[in-house]
Amino acid sequence: MISVGTILASLLSVVLLSSGIPHTDPIEHTWANQDNTAHIQIYEGTDGKFYGKLVWLSEPLDEKTGKPKLDLYNPDKKLRTRPLIQLVMIQGYSKTKSDPNVYAGGNIYDPKSGKTYCGKMTLDGKQMKLKGFICGVSMLGRSETWTIVN
Repeated sequence: MISVGTILASLLSVVLLSSGIPHTDPIEHTWANQDNTAHIQIYEGTDGKFYGKLVWLSEPLDEKTGKPKLDLYNPDKKLRTRPLIQLVMIQGYSKTKSDPNVYAGGNIYDPKSGKTYCGKMTLDGKQMKLKGFICGVSMLGRSETWTIVN
């Protein structure tokens, strides 16, 4: 015998599927970094992995030039003239099979240092805990907690 709850859940699924509401992953939001000086929009790429681009800075302009801040510390000198806003700084994360709230396998670029780190991101309600570390040495790293902006 089918329960009323099962019927209601099925009807709700049909309504949501036909409503045109996009189905997004819980990580797909704009996140404020720990000190709220930057906002990073996380989105799913065409490859099914998750990426994050810098969409807001509390101080977007270089105080010396008055122009948008650039990726000045990038180890590739050719990339040092690209603006920080819209810079993809999180690349290639996937949900882990063991825990749907944990994303791993990608890297995080820190434009303040020009260094790229491995890491993992763990969702916890409206917060995300990030742990970045030197690739291959997970003991050496740092953690931050980001909060949903939107």
